Amino acid sequence: MHRFERYSRQLLFPGIGEAGQERLVNSKVLIVGVGALGTVIANHLSRSGVGLIRLVDRDYVEMSNLQRQMLFTEKDVEQLLPKAIAAKQALRNINSSIEVQAFVEDVTVQNIEQLMDGIDVVVDGTDNFQTRFLLNDACFKKGIPFSYGGAVSARGMNAFLVPGKTPCFRCFIESGGSTGETCDTVGVLSPVVDMVASMQAMETIKYLVGAFDKNRRSLSTFDSWSNYRHDIQFQQAKPECPTCQTKEYPSLRVQKEAEVTLCGRNTIQISANKPLELDPIAERLNKVAEIKKTPFLVRARLNEEETVVVFPDGRILVQGTEDLGRARSIFSKYIGN
Repeated sequence: MHRFERYSRQLLFPGIGEAGQERLVNSKVLIVGVGALGTVIANHLSRSGVGLIRLVDRDYVEMSNLQRQMLFTEKDVEQLLPKAIAAKQALRNINSSIEVQAFVEDVTVQNIEQLMDGIDVVVDGTDNFQTRFLLNDACFKKGIPFSYGGAVSARGMNAFLVPGKTPCFRCFIESGGSTGETCDTVGVLSPVVDMVASMQAMETIKYLVGAFDKNRRSLSTFDSWSNYRHDIQFQQAKPECPTCQTKEYPSLRVQKEAEVTLCGRNTIQISANKPLELDPIAERLNKVAEIKKTPFLVRARLNEEETVVVFPDGRILVQGTEDLGRARSIFSKYIGN
């Protein structure tokens, strides 16, 4: 049996062939965010034979994810599996010949460069601009291509950005330039997610097989409901861009925030700034709440509105409020220092 038999239909394509497949097998990709975009991207890249796929996501699988996050099942919801773990398990069943690494953690200034170690392309599966600017700055600092994508409502946007060859993300979208709309506030259609993620995967594959001349040189936008499409052709980078021109990398200088509001989810994330032991926390919360403990997290339902989810890396999600004061109070009362 030919070692590339699995990829026989891909080998027939002149742009890939056996030489291109060899390149894919020896490639390493980091996918940050294993939700709607990330699961579709991971599915395509694993089936294409990318040799190592590193998954990073801070969240766990919920029922509302199943409408568009293609690697997850109802069983994952029942088991409260972190998205990175559930995706890794699914990818193992898709292609056992590749290596899949899963990290259940937040991507921060402190860990991003380590997560990128040895990586050929970083692919954006996130849902917020703060993390995208962080990925953009880290990629352009380290000289690693950044495959950007975003999907919300019926709209999609994507671009393949290469340090030294193209402008960076900041040249198109200024920090703070987001409309504030997210999947949690205005929804998203599943086919839109597939369209954006497939474009991201396609541009990534082109680059990995050595066909950079085939990469699209534009920021592609579309609205699939209104049948609108527009490509913003790459021009010269902005002369004052703090990332790709003056090389200040502002997002890499931002210090870790103590708490982060997760837009539209009625959830606040608080960092304990240290690892947490789940067993004693579960024992403590069991006296006052309905809890469920897994090897990856403890979830405690405090009342009909409020739930606390504790991760061993020191992150605590307070669900059911957007009041920072209330979130701090819950953290101090039930988790403490």
